[in-house]
Amino acid sequence: MDVEAKGFNPGLIVLLLVGGPLLLFLVGNYVLYLYAQKTVPLKKKKPISKKKMKKERLKQGVSAPGE
Repeated sequence: MDVEAKGFNPGLIVLLLVGGPLLLFLVGNYVLYLYAQKTVPLKKKKPISKKKMKKERLKQGVSAPGE
């Protein structure tokens, strides 16, 4: 009497059905991350307000233009 007549272990099938898509998802995310790092431009810094610029210039001893 041969119990393993089917050929595949049911545990292996479950592992492949769960692990396969999971592995594909992780690898896909990593590839997308690498692609985004190369193509998406860096986030621009917020522009400094005129008020802040004036304060900084006064601290340094340089008068702001228009004064």
